[in-house]
Amino acid sequence: MSEVKKAQRPAASPEEPEQTVQPESAPTEVPAALENGLPRLTSEEAAEAGRRLSAIVDNVETVIIGKRQAIELVVMCLITGGHVLLEDVPGVGKTSLVSAVAKSVDCDFKRIQFTPDLMPSDVTGFSIYNQKTGQFEFRPGGVMSNIVLADEINRASAKTQASLLEAMEEHQVTVDSNTYKLEPPFLVLATQNPVESFGTYPLPEAQVDRFLLKLGLGYPTVEEETKVITMPRRAKQNLSPVVSKQDVIQLAAMAERVYIAPGLNRYIVEIVNATRTSAFTSLGASPRGSIALHNASRSYALMKGRDYVEPEDIKFLAPFILGHRLILTHEAKMAHKTGLAVIEEILQSVVLPEMQAKKK
Repeated sequence: MSEVKKAQRPAASPEEPEQTVQPESAPTEVPAALENGLPRLTSEEAAEAGRRLSAIVDNVETVIIGKRQAIELVVMCLITGGHVLLEDVPGVGKTSLVSAVAKSVDCDFKRIQFTPDLMPSDVTGFSIYNQKTGQFEFRPGGVMSNIVLADEINRASAKTQASLLEAMEEHQVTVDSNTYKLEPPFLVLATQNPVESFGTYPLPEAQVDRFLLKLGLGYPTVEEETKVITMPRRAKQNLSPVVSKQDVIQLAAMAERVYIAPGLNRYIVEIVNATRTSAFTSLGASPRGSIALHNASRSYALMKGRDYVEPEDIKFLAPFILGHRLILTHEAKMAHKTGLAVIEEILQSVVLPEMQAKKK
C-alpha cells in the first residue's frame, strides 16, 4: 500500500468567489467540544503534534531503511493505546524495528523471548516469601514496562500466551488476587514467523483480536538492502530518544481531541458490518474492531498534522486493523482469499459519506 497523502482542496473559482466547498470531515461550523466532551484540537496544536510524531518516525528511519509506513503505524499504535502483531519471515527487521521505536521514546523497555518452557509468571510476575520480613513480596515480570517486545509469541504455550490478555486489554496484571496497574504508555509488540510451524502454538482468534493491527514488513528493495548491509553496527546502539514518556502521554490525550464527523463514524460501522455479511467470512469483526478503527483514525490524522479525520485515513487503515479479525469460509480459503483482500473488496462496495450526500 502506498502512503496516504493529504488531500488537495481545489481553489475557489474566480467566477464564484463567495462559494467554498468543504468536505464533511472538515466542517464549516467548528464544534467547540466533541461528542466525548473534550475540547476540539486546534489546527496549530495538531500541526505541532504532527511534527513531534514525525520526529519519532524520522529517528527510527535512520536505522530501519525503507519501512516508513510500518514505522508510522507502530508509532500510531503507541499513542492510540493499542498493540501490534508483526508477522513476517525471519531476518527482515521485526525485532530491530521494535527496539528502535523503544530507543526513540524515553520509556521503559523489556523484551520477553517466548519459548515452550516460558511460564505465565515469567510474563506477569510472581510473589516470593521474604524470610526477613515474614511477608510475600511481588517481583514484577517482563510485561511490567511501557514497551514490551513479545518475541516469537507463538513459540510459547497457550497458557503463557493467555497471561498477556489482561495486560493488553485492561492494562493491568493480577497475581495472587492482587491487581497491579501498568503505567501509561503501554504497548505490546509481538512477533511471529509465518513459515515455521514446528514447535509453535498458533494464537487463538480471541487473542489475535486484542491486537490493534497486524503488519508485515516485506523484503527491502535492492537499493534499500545495499544501505542496510553498509550501515555501521554502532548506528543502532547510538540511537537516542527524541520524546519523553510525558510527551507520549500528552500526544495520546491530543489524539482523543481530533474531530471525526458523524458521517465518518457511520462509514466505519458500515465497513465493519459488511465484514459480518460478506460471503467470504464465517465470522466478521466485532464492535472492538469498530472502536479500534475509530480511535486509530484519529491518531493517524494527528500524525499527519490534522485536527480532523479524512475518509482516506479510514480506507488506508481498515485492512491493517480489520484484516486479521476475520475468519474466512472454507470456500474463501480454497480461492486463496486473505483477510486483507476481503477488506479491500468491502471498501470498494461501501459508499463514502460524501457520495451518499450526492445521491440524495
